[in-house]
This record gives sequence, structure tokens and C-alpha cells, in this order.
Amino acid sequence: MNEFDPFAAEWVSYAKSPQYTLVEKCLKLSQILEFPDLDITEYVKKLQSFEHGLHDHISDVKNPIYLVSMLNEYMFDILEFEANSDDYYNPRNNFLNIVIEKRTGIPITLSIIYIELAKAIGLELRPVGFPGHFLVKYSEELILDPFNRGSLLDVEDLQDILDSTYGEGVEFEPEYLNDIEPEKILIRILRNLKGSYTDSFSYEKAMHCINMILGLDPNSSEDIRDKGIVQSRLLQNDLALASLNKYLELAPEADDVDDVLEMIKSIKEKSSQ
Repeated sequence: MNEFDPFAAEWVSYAKSPQYTLVEKCLKLSQILEFPDLDITEYVKKLQSFEHGLHDHISDVKNPIYLVSMLNEYMFDILEFEANSDDYYNPRNNFLNIVIEKRTGIPITLSIIYIELAKAIGLELRPVGFPGHFLVKYSEELILDPFNRGSLLDVEDLQDILDSTYGEGVEFEPEYLNDIEPEKILIRILRNLKGSYTDSFSYEKAMHCINMILGLDPNSSEDIRDKGIVQSRLLQNDLALASLNKYLELAPEADDVDDVLEMIKSIKEKSSQ
């Protein structure tokens, strides 16, 4: 089950190093998975040039509402970043270099850039791993949605996001607005990519994503399960059985235990034929 993946090995040493920023780690992720010739420093400099432009765009007023207003005007009207609603599930929306180039992305990548730009004007924004829709906050009362041009959200808006993502079965909870750590942001991007690659039958790339996630969170049961599923599709039956059994060991009460047992049975039957 612990077969060596050079992609994951390179990734883990970089992602766990305190000397790199979240932006650099996101760009490294792009470089490893899709863009081997990507120059990380070049894109860091592009972002810095945006930051300098924003800094020159504002007055000395330090009122956070004013700063948010100026940030929104600069990012969405002047730089013309926008939500990629038409092609939301395209894996390219998860690659920060593409988002910087095309000025279009999904909530998580737009939020990373939004937070980075805010630093240039002394506005300390924090990432929020809201279920199904990444957000940003200045305080518990000032919740912002960079996917929707930095709009200010109230509890009703947050419930609407949950309803549109999950149907009407999920009630808003205050802990949904907790800060999310950089490592978990990277895992969330990798899970997006894992899903996109799996849906498009790019199983080798999906496997790299899973191994990169497990390099940061070795006991993530959902990713161990998905590893088993992808291994079975790659006809790596022995490895698939090891992963799926490990999942059952880690998550014996999971809702999908019956499905996983059925999958194990099916793989064993195919292997014995």
C-alpha cells in the first residue's frame, strides 16, 4: 500500500517546509501535477506587482470596510478577476498560475489571491473552509465571498450557500466559519483535483493527488478509500484490497461500509477468475 510515488515525495518535502508561503506551495502543486516548466518566482512576482498596484490605489484611511471596498474595486473592476461559473469543474481552476493568468477561478483560488492582495494594504483577512464554498473573513461579523466579487455575507446568505450545495438538510453552524490552516487548504485543492481527474478517467493523475494528500494526512480515511477505488480501476487488485481494508479499519462506522465490503468482494471474485 505504501508504494513509492516520486510526485508525492517531492511535494511533501516542499509542502511541509516552513520556508515557503501558501502561494508558493500552490504554485509547486501546479508544477508537480501539470506544469513542469512553471517558474514559481515569476508568478510570485506577478502577484507582487498586483499588490503594488493596489497599494498605490488607496488613501491612508485604515477603516476595514473602506479597505475591503477598495480591494474589491481593484481586484474585480481593475484587474478583472472573475468567477468561472461556466466551467467551474475544470481542473485548471485549481491551479494558481492559471488563475493568475486567466483572471478567473473558483472560490478557493480566488480567495487565496484575495487574501494575498489584502496584505498589501494592511488588511489581515483569514481563510474560511466553509462547507462546499471557500470564504474569507476579517472578523466574525465581516464574512466575504471572493467568488461573488467580495460581497459581504450574513447568516441567511451562508444558509443559502449550504442549501444550494447540499439541498436543505444542512443547517448553518458557527464553526463552519472557523479559520482553515494552510495545509488543509492544500488538501482541499488536491481533493478538488482528485475528483476532476477521477471523473475524467485520468486515474494516474488522481493517484498522484491522493498520494500527495496522504503525504500530508496519512490517516485520512476518505482518501485511503478513494486510493483503493482508483487502484481497483488501475487493476492493482492486491493494493486496492489493502487500501479498502485499511479504510474499514479506520472508519468502521462509515455510512458506506456496505458499499466498500461489496467492492472488496467484487475485486476478490475478479482476482480469482
